[in-house]
This record gives sequence, structure tokens and C-alpha cells, in this order.
Amino acid sequence: MTALAMSGLVFGFDSPNTQHNKLAFWYVMMIVLVIRLIDAAIWYIRSQKTDYDPQTYLIRFSTGVVVTALVWSSYSIVLYSTMATLELASTMIILSAMAGGAATILAPSRTLVWLYCSILLIPMSVLAIFDQREEFLILGSLGLMFWVAMLITSLRSNRFFSDAIELKARNVELMKQMAAEKGVIQRINDELHRTNEKLDATNATLEEEVIKRTEELHRLSSRDPLTSLMNRSGFLRHLDRLLETAKKTNSRLAVLFIDLDGFKQVNDSLGHRVGDEVLVEVAQRLTRFCEADCLARWGGDEFIMILPYANRDTAIAVAQAARSGVTLPFNVAENQITLDATIGISLFPEHGELAPILIQDADLTMYQQKRTSRGSVGVFNAAIYESLKEEQALHEGLRQAIAKREFTLVYQPLVTSEDEKLWAVEALLRWQFGGRAIGPDVFIPLAEKCGLIHEIGIWVLHRACIDAAQWQFDEPVAVSVNVSVIQLMADGFIKILDRALASSGLNPERLHLEITESVFAKNKEKVIREVNAIKARKVQISIDDFGTGFSSLSQLQSLNFDHIKIDRTFVQNLEEGSDTIIRATVLIAREFGCKTIAEGIETPEHAAHLKAMGVDYLQGYYYAKPLSLTDLLHWYNNNNR
Repeated sequence: MTALAMSGLVFGFDSPNTQHNKLAFWYVMMIVLVIRLIDAAIWYIRSQKTDYDPQTYLIRFSTGVVVTALVWSSYSIVLYSTMATLELASTMIILSAMAGGAATILAPSRTLVWLYCSILLIPMSVLAIFDQREEFLILGSLGLMFWVAMLITSLRSNRFFSDAIELKARNVELMKQMAAEKGVIQRINDELHRTNEKLDATNATLEEEVIKRTEELHRLSSRDPLTSLMNRSGFLRHLDRLLETAKKTNSRLAVLFIDLDGFKQVNDSLGHRVGDEVLVEVAQRLTRFCEADCLARWGGDEFIMILPYANRDTAIAVAQAARSGVTLPFNVAENQITLDATIGISLFPEHGELAPILIQDADLTMYQQKRTSRGSVGVFNAAIYESLKEEQALHEGLRQAIAKREFTLVYQPLVTSEDEKLWAVEALLRWQFGGRAIGPDVFIPLAEKCGLIHEIGIWVLHRACIDAAQWQFDEPVAVSVNVSVIQLMADGFIKILDRALASSGLNPERLHLEITESVFAKNKEKVIREVNAIKARKVQISIDDFGTGFSSLSQLQSLNFDHIKIDRTFVQNLEEGSDTIIRATVLIAREFGCKTIAEGIETPEHAAHLKAMGVDYLQGYYYAKPLSLTDLLHWYNNNNR
């Protein structure tokens, strides 16, 4: 690279006045490089012997590096005044590139890399800074900044190299110990074999065959047939052995749980044959980042890796490198496939001392990373475990909440703005789990995630209809029930609605269903069919949280609805000018021939302001909080008679 770079500068720019100087530098550089090449060949030959002194060759190599840098520096200083802007910029770029390469290649010697980079970059950068031309000042400043960056980079590379050497030394020690133990076992087996031959010579051939088959069965039982990596059972045995060694040597160990992102789409779209080839390639790539038998296919597209003697920083660095290896494109069966990986890390002894615990912690961390930041690396902590444990407990609790009668409905009144008389009530779901109240903002998303929202929604609809049918009010009061997008879009919702009305005996006109604007993002044609079917049964429709979604007037115009519900955020920020939005909503509602409902009213000023703007119905803590059936009757008797 040095020869190519020097040749490019000398012969790539037409400068007749200085060409002889350039050729002189070129000859000097070629002589230096030839000498260094010969010295490298001598070193290679001598290094094959066990008694050679590496220090002598290190000094000679360092001298060659410094001389090369001095030739470069002399070239830039002597010819600086004759360079045009393009040539100067090219020279600066080449010197920076050489320094950048040296920051990694020469990283084992911090002194050598600093000296090389300084000789290359500082002289020419200083000359450019003190040059009267503005563009040269910029080049000089960039050169000095790049010099500082290379020094920092070399520090990190030197630290990584030192850690790698230490890790390799420990690994060599471990491999020697394993080889010694293997030799002892082999000697014992040989002795047993000779004894058996003496006792029964006629069974020697049969015994040998049994041993071979046993070894083959053991090998097959410990390997994944597709990737030839360790399988679960073989990996667990190997991890147990490494943990025992780590305990004896008081060393550390890391477990990496690797899950591929995007592999399911490969299987679904390109078939399992292509998927299997991708898994084999992934396995081959991952083996580059760990020792033999320290990588296993855990199942499906999940892999697990052991890093003996690795601390937190080393484990993260290896995990990032492994993930980068996975993200490189695959070319399989004329298809270019790109995957990513999410990796969870657990550490011995910080996170556990047993193999199942370390694997579980790494798996939980991977799962949490997949939920919050897919395609990333995370290290286990107690908060992850507690969060997932709490979520799992809530999942299990939700499955039994209806059977255990832990769900209840409370009702919040909606009053007319004209005389503040009860007009309808909204049914709100509450859950008491383990003696504590779980908010709807927590358990509703969980119910949707684990597929229980349909069952819960059916229970809410039936319970609300039954309660409303039994109310003893002086006038007919409607009940309003929230229906999620998932419920509305599911097949069979209309049948569920019919059963709820039939079993409760509730007049359909006294049932209001609230749907949010987000329903418009789904299948528009199906939404229209469902809404028309609901309206055909004389059930009323309310658009909930109006103004917070992305619905257009054309979408609203295509639906048959009765009420628009103004979101509480607009009501509680009237002083910030949101009354313009409310006035517009009232105007839109009147144009569509429907009524408006404002929720979140907490003060008399809110109520008065909304009445003045023409809102039809009001709801909020100013009138009443969500009430039980008994409290709702008391509230009605105290406020509506």
C-alpha cells in the first residue's frame, strides 16, 4: 500500500519543476520498502525455529516503520510549497489513510503507532495551518483532528489486543489441562482394553465394535443433525464442565442467547429448504467468534454461545461482532437474504452459578431486548426478571379473571348540557388481582397481546346489557360500552351482539357502542359493513377520542354514527386554545346530524365553557366518578330528582 500510494503521488500529478525531487523520494521509499521486505522474509524463516530472539526483529521492524514515516514526512515538507490544492489534499488524504491503517495494525505497540501517526500527520498539518490560504487552514485543522482521533483509536485497539492476548493465554492453559485429562482417560481406557483382551481374547473384536458404536451414539446424541453444532443436552454437559472449571480457577464466564430476526419470513416466503441452508451458514459464521463446542443450536432459529474468561465488556464486544456477522447478506438459491440478531447476555458468577439459571437469564434478556429494541445486545439485570415475572403473573391472572370473578364494571354518568340530567352511563372495566387494582392501561394491552380481549369483551358486553336492563330509573338511560378494534374486526361480532341483547332483554336503542378513530386504519369495507349491521339493530354508535387519531372527513362521511366524543385532552387544555378544535368538532357533528359528548370535565368553568359552545352531553369527575351499581343509584336519587 505504501508503494502504491507513493507511486500515485509521484506519477499521478504533472509537476515538471519538481519531478526530479519526487523521483528521488520515490527511489528512497522503494529502497526502504525492499529492505523491509527482505527483513520480513528473514524474520519469517527464523521464526520457524524455537530459539530465535523476537526482540531483535521487533527493533528492526520498528526502525523500518519509523524510517518509512520519516520519508513520508520529508516528502510532504520538502514538496509542500510546490503542491497545488488538489495535490495537497490528495497527499493529506493518503497520509491520513496510512495513519488510519496504522492505528489498527500497529496497535500492539502504543509507542510505535503514536510515533508513526505523529510523524505522518503533524508536520504537514502544521504547515497547512500556518499557510495563508484558507482552504489549506481547513485541511491542516482536519489533519490534526484526525491525528487525535487516531491516537484515541489506537488506545482502544491496544487495550483490545492486550485483552485478547490474555484471553488466548488462558484458553491455551485450559486446552492444555483438557488435553492432559484426556490423556489420563485414554491411558485408563487402554489399560482396561488390554485387561479385557487377556480375560477373553475371543470377544476382542466384538468389544471393539461395541465401543465404536457407543462413541458414535454419544457423538450423535450431542450434535444437532442440521448444523453439526452441539445440541441442548451436549451443550448443557459442556457448560456444566466449564462452570466447574471457572469455579476452581475463580474466573468468569459469559452465556450469549442469540435469536435471529427475520428468519420466520424466510421460512414462510422461500421455504424450509432455503431456511435450513441459512441456518447452516449462520452456524458457520457464529463459530468464528467462539471456541470449538462452545456454540449450540438451542432450537429453531435460536443459538447459544459460551465465552470462557469473558467479563461484561468482552461479552458485549463479542456479541456485537457476532451480530455484525449475522447481518451480512446471505446468497442462498439465487436469493439475497438479510437477517439481524437480538442477543441476551448473562454472566457467571454475577447472574447465577448454575447452567439452567444462566441460560434462563440470557433468554429473558433476549426476549426483553426483542420487545424494546429488536436487533440489539443486552445484559441481564434484576429489573428485567421482575418485569417479565410481573407480566407473566398478569397473563396467568387474566386467563382466570372471569372464572374467579375478579372483573367488575363501574359506571360513569353522562348528563345533558341543558339541564344536567342523567342521559347515559359509560361502562368501565376494573380488575382486582391479588388484592390490588390493575389499571385498564396495563391489562387491556396485555389482553390484546395474549388473545384474551375477545373473551373479556364478550363478558363486558353481556354484563353491561344485563345491568342496564335492570336499572330502575324514572326515564330510559342508555349504557355505553367500549369496543376495541380487535373485537370489531373479528368474525362473529354481530352474533355476539345479538346474543347479548337477546339474553339481557335490553332495548337495543339503550345500547351505545364506542369505537375509536383507529378503526379507520383497518379494513375500511369491513368496518362499514360491521357498523351498518350494528345500526340495523338500532344500536347507537359513538366515535370515541375524536381528534386524536388520523381519520378524514371522507372516512367519517362513509360511516353511519350517532355521537362524536371529544377527547379529554382538548377539554382540559381550553386555556391553550383547543376550544377552536372543539368548536370545529361541534360544527362537524351538526353537519353530520349527530350529537357531541365532551369527557374529562373537572371544573365548573369547563362545564360552562362547553355548554356555551353547544356541546350536547357532558361527562367527567365534576359530575361523578365511575360508580358501582349501588353508588350509581344513590347518585341518581341525589342529583336527578
